[in-house]
Amino acid sequence: MVEQADRPIAAIGEQHRRLRRSLPFGDERDREDARRGFVVALEPGVITGEGGRVVWDNDSYAFISGEAPDTVNPSLWRQSGLTALQGLFEVVPGIYQVRGLDLSNVSFVEGDRGVIVVDPLISTETAAAALALYRRHRGERPVTGVIYTHGHVDHFGGVKGVTTQQDVDAGTCPVLAPEGFLEHAVAENVYTGTAMGRRSGYMYGAVLPRGVHGQVGAGLGQTTSTGTVTLIPPTVDITRTGQQETVDGVRMEFQLAPGTEAPAEMHFFFPRHAALCMAENATHTLHNLLTLRGALVRDPHVWSQYLTEAIDLFTSRADVVFASHHWPTWGRARVREFLSLQRDLYAYLHDQTVRMLNRGHTGSEIAELIQLPPALEAAWHTHGYYGSLSHNVKAIYQRYMGWYDGNPAHLWAHPPAEAGRRYVECMGGAEAVVAAARRSYDKGDLRWAAEILSHVVFAEPEHTAAKALLADTFEQLGYGAENGTWRNSYLSGAYELRHGNFGTPTVTAAPDVLAQLSVPQLFDSLAIRVDAPRCFDLQLSVDWDVTDTGDRYRLTLNNGVLVHTCRPQPDTADATIVSPKATLLGALTGHITSDTLSAHGAEVTGDATVLARLLAVLEPPDPNFAIVTPD
Repeated sequence: MVEQADRPIAAIGEQHRRLRRSLPFGDERDREDARRGFVVALEPGVITGEGGRVVWDNDSYAFISGEAPDTVNPSLWRQSGLTALQGLFEVVPGIYQVRGLDLSNVSFVEGDRGVIVVDPLISTETAAAALALYRRHRGERPVTGVIYTHGHVDHFGGVKGVTTQQDVDAGTCPVLAPEGFLEHAVAENVYTGTAMGRRSGYMYGAVLPRGVHGQVGAGLGQTTSTGTVTLIPPTVDITRTGQQETVDGVRMEFQLAPGTEAPAEMHFFFPRHAALCMAENATHTLHNLLTLRGALVRDPHVWSQYLTEAIDLFTSRADVVFASHHWPTWGRARVREFLSLQRDLYAYLHDQTVRMLNRGHTGSEIAELIQLPPALEAAWHTHGYYGSLSHNVKAIYQRYMGWYDGNPAHLWAHPPAEAGRRYVECMGGAEAVVAAARRSYDKGDLRWAAEILSHVVFAEPEHTAAKALLADTFEQLGYGAENGTWRNSYLSGAYELRHGNFGTPTVTAAPDVLAQLSVPQLFDSLAIRVDAPRCFDLQLSVDWDVTDTGDRYRLTLNNGVLVHTCRPQPDTADATIVSPKATLLGALTGHITSDTLSAHGAEVTGDATVLARLLAVLEPPDPNFAIVTPD
């Protein structure tokens, strides 16, 4: 087994020395803000779940202190030191945050009788620990409301750690969310959840050891917790900007910001506290326009417009701005400056990318050409710790122009394994390519070394020297990365080349999430699993009556395509199934077989084999697919 390098190569070391000279490391305002209002830390900073399994360990980041080591970009080291700070913090009297107990923050807003919880983390275990830490200082206040700022799992998954479905149903704990929250929250975690989960393992460095040669954080926070994901549907929809709601005596003014960092997202202002929550649209990093785990491309133009609207609506009254990640910013002048620079950042990326694509440049070319203006370059919170200038520009290009760059040579390129074999042959064989890559590596041209070595690995997966040198190359690229998710991705690629596939460490398609799929979404999730070539000649139809929702749908499989409709059909289906939604979900996820339908409250008339034949042509997703090797 090839061990990882203890030190960076000369080119990475020189890059780090240049950054230490050029970046404003003497500016201590972020460090002061990140520590401001500190009350108490969780001691020890370790949270366990069922059976004592560790689901969060912030103490594993205790090594992040002092000067940056040679193996970590000094800018990322600084950011990780700030995001690793853990404990309960007072934002203003009556608003508290717990930071450092998950990827995101949870905020507590005190009302007349209890406390409103904003964004209850990923896991019930971390959310419960955060609430207990708050109560230790502020007393046993009941949870009188929950707010989800948007539908990513780190903002709702821990909800059952702070309240119960019974309290929500009883009306003692309303749950507020932006319109469209539920649809997007469940769809993202189910439709492409397997692929996103696998790639998230790279993005967050889930299996990497914590340390100066491994995972030091993810820029937005340290990493993701691995506890129990839950979901309670919202009871109050925020449907318009300017909507006001009062929960437990706390008045809130809302601003919808759909299509920004999430399809359904919102900001809100607390007049009593002169405090503005910006969800995840203004944090201390350049955010993702296309996250490395995969997602729909976000719209930086709309993003910047909603930030402008927030500035106009709230900054004349806001004494503090806080968010679902990182630390707050205090003082009206600084709040306005912070939001204005964040706004300018997304507007600049959008406008300059579109300008250059209209000059004929491709996404990869624009990513090399674009240069931030001095004011944005000088602000720490505009640096690409989570999103990056490079991949965000390519995302904007993709949003407008798609994957094709207009060059016919790229219209019908070979897939990686076939391209790899041809590249290796043209370059004189695998040994010659590895030798050329070694020369590039030694010169510090790591990007080229990675490109040509990847061709060898895809052409000859068992070529030991190519895999070892590619792992070394990824490792050095990781050591140089300012972006936390780039570092994690490079080091995870090196890890798998050396140790093998680590699979998908965290699965977000939890039972609570699946249970909230609408009936049409359930059928959509079924359709994307049909292995069409196996059933080109198979025709079948099922009428499904869902007793507890009142839905009746016709499912039809023909030409390898599964379609559904709620409109009455003129013919009789091959089979009719009458059942509650839970039975439908169990059948479609494989937990209930066609033979046990009746035992779960289903009545089947007609051809009793139809469901079994349908389920037989479904292909399960693969949470262990290869990334840096062909298989």
